[in-house]
Amino acid sequence: MQPLLVIMAAGMGSRYGGSKQIDPISKEGDIIMDFSLFDAYRAGFRRVVFIIKEDFEEAFRQHVGERAGKVYETHFVHQELTDLPAGYAVPEGRTKPWGTAHAVLAARDVIDAPFAVLNADDYYGPEAFRLIYKYLTSKADATHHCMVGFSIENTLSDNGTVSRGICRAAEGMLTDIEEHTEVGYREDGKIHGKDISGTDRVIPEGSPVSMNLLGFGTAFVQVMKERFAESLDRVLEENPMKGEIYLPSMLNDELQNNRASMQVLYSGDKWYGVTYREDREIVVNALAEMKQQGIYPQDLWNKGE
Repeated sequence: MQPLLVIMAAGMGSRYGGSKQIDPISKEGDIIMDFSLFDAYRAGFRRVVFIIKEDFEEAFRQHVGERAGKVYETHFVHQELTDLPAGYAVPEGRTKPWGTAHAVLAARDVIDAPFAVLNADDYYGPEAFRLIYKYLTSKADATHHCMVGFSIENTLSDNGTVSRGICRAAEGMLTDIEEHTEVGYREDGKIHGKDISGTDRVIPEGSPVSMNLLGFGTAFVQVMKERFAESLDRVLEENPMKGEIYLPSMLNDELQNNRASMQVLYSGDKWYGVTYREDREIVVNALAEMKQQGIYPQDLWNKGE
């Protein structure tokens, strides 16, 4: 089957202060997601699943229909807080979504082929989609997956610290992903972050990080369904109001227990995203410059491939 793009677009971006997924970042009305869709189409993708909140469906359908929907087979699914395994209920007062693993599971009935997962509000660059499409159409299966790794220094914000999944690899194969918070340059000129224990760590430049551009064989959906309940048990015990189940963490469990392998595909492109409202101008200027350079046409969907 033709591989799928699975785009996570249900987040609200609380620090940014609004729905950054549908905020235009060009005079042509493009949003960041349009550039990913354009790059993915050039790489070979033809089918896409959007994971959204029901409140945004009308706006998303309209935007996509006028642009990428002209060339893609499209599907829309909702990430619902109440979509939990039998016997579980949402804790009273919880409004926060359950995390990226839960988001992907919202598309479980649509995923019928190897699939790439990505964030709607991240710019990954053309190389990332070429790499992941090639892997999904040649190597992905029940236990062999991939991720696109970006150098840590190519993923930071000038306007505050960020959270990043720091990857360790041996001979191109991922061995571990460790979540770090408060990641950014410090006064000593080095990149620092806090590991899961809260300990401050220096993170060397060039360290690969996961930006949630991951590729999986079709069968990984069943793995996620089987593992989700035990992950949910931990969240409900440790942090029932705000705890989340991260897709990289679930993947890491599979790797540590030798149930799967993941190849790291290294991209030299710079990642762009809008973590803070002040990041928006940087992204706007960078993408406008890429259009001027001819990396992208001025009108992505009328003049693109």
